[in-house]
Amino acid sequence: MRTTLVAAAAAALTIQTLQAENWPQWRGPALNGVSSEKNLPIKWSQTENIAWKLALPAWSGSTPIIWGDRIFLNVADDLKVKNGDNLHLWCVDRVKGTVLWQRPIGGGNHQERKQNMSSPSPVTDGTRVWVMSGTGVLKAFDFAGKELWMRDIQKDYGRFGLNWGYGSSPLLHDNALYVQVLHGMRTDDPSYVLRIDAQSGKTIWKVDRPTRAHMESPDAYTTPALLRVGSRAEIVVTGGDVVTGHDPETGRELWRADGLNPDNDGNYRIVASPVVLNDLIIAPTRERPMLALKGGGRGDVTASHVLWKFGSGPDVPTPVTDGTYVYVVNDRGIAFCLDARSGKEVYGRQRLRPGTYSGSPVLADGKIYITNEDGVTSVMKAGPSFEVLAENELDDYTLSSPAISKGQIFIRTGKALWAIGKR
Repeated sequence: MRTTLVAAAAAALTIQTLQAENWPQWRGPALNGVSSEKNLPIKWSQTENIAWKLALPAWSGSTPIIWGDRIFLNVADDLKVKNGDNLHLWCVDRVKGTVLWQRPIGGGNHQERKQNMSSPSPVTDGTRVWVMSGTGVLKAFDFAGKELWMRDIQKDYGRFGLNWGYGSSPLLHDNALYVQVLHGMRTDDPSYVLRIDAQSGKTIWKVDRPTRAHMESPDAYTTPALLRVGSRAEIVVTGGDVVTGHDPETGRELWRADGLNPDNDGNYRIVASPVVLNDLIIAPTRERPMLALKGGGRGDVTASHVLWKFGSGPDVPTPVTDGTYVYVVNDRGIAFCLDARSGKEVYGRQRLRPGTYSGSPVLADGKIYITNEDGVTSVMKAGPSFEVLAENELDDYTLSSPAISKGQIFIRTGKALWAIGKR
């Protein structure tokens, strides 16, 4: 028995280590923007500390995902060229920085302000990769590039009705994809959440998600989060003025918290996604109020499980937390550090490089990496005191968030994918 237990512990440690080295979806191995990687690059430029640079045809908000020696990208063609409305999944050799294969996702790419239809990030389990487009096409591929199945979510369930196009990424859990469609500005159809079997592509369940939100406020560009309470898992969804938790097996709503739009403003669409660490849920809205909730509730938990509120949350960048502190960077590059359990401001209104911030911060190696739209990545010291360790310029339009894997940082700008540092 001792031998069996030691072997099981070693296997579990190996799995955790492998997961920590990969970046399998847009918020990383822990699904919350935190990586356990160490000895990461702090300083770089366009010519220094760059392993390779791969040219891309167009900008995208989609983050690269990484598994082993493969990098996967949701790629849009350049809309300015002939037949430039196509979308592709790229598989890149992470050692050489070359394209191994590319497969079509579909046509219909177009621009909605900052967003084109390549915004959702892919997700992988190490043997298969799934990618969704803003046009509603969802496809599965193996690592050799063979298409396994495809779905057209708009064809099956009606046109998306978001004001600025669809931008949510799928959540992968327990061999299933959880896909949210939270909309209402340009449709009277209800918002809903899907569970899709990852192997076959078939819908396991579809549940409507009603709210009292009106005008543009039903729209959400968020990605679902995974909450674990004891041995139970729950799917956390934010949008339409509320936070909800759902049973992964049935889709049934387990709990709901109001308060993301206390004034019932009709323009309170939500972009920043929920963040979960242990039983702590951080739920941003359109800047104020950002809510912190304790998991484990049932029914209406607005009064019972909201731990604190913060009046200067982000609009677009999703926050990050290590469980002790919550780090917030707003769209104008103003940084805050909050006590995770009380919401008390540890430091606030600290200025990063002036600019617009659309990518989300990631936390690794005792540092916070955040890239603005000008391609400047600020490296901040994590902890209770504000300190900028470096400002690194790639001088290119950037909407995507950094990804971390095996000692390297991958940043996607409008014109290129950059591999930073030594593996």
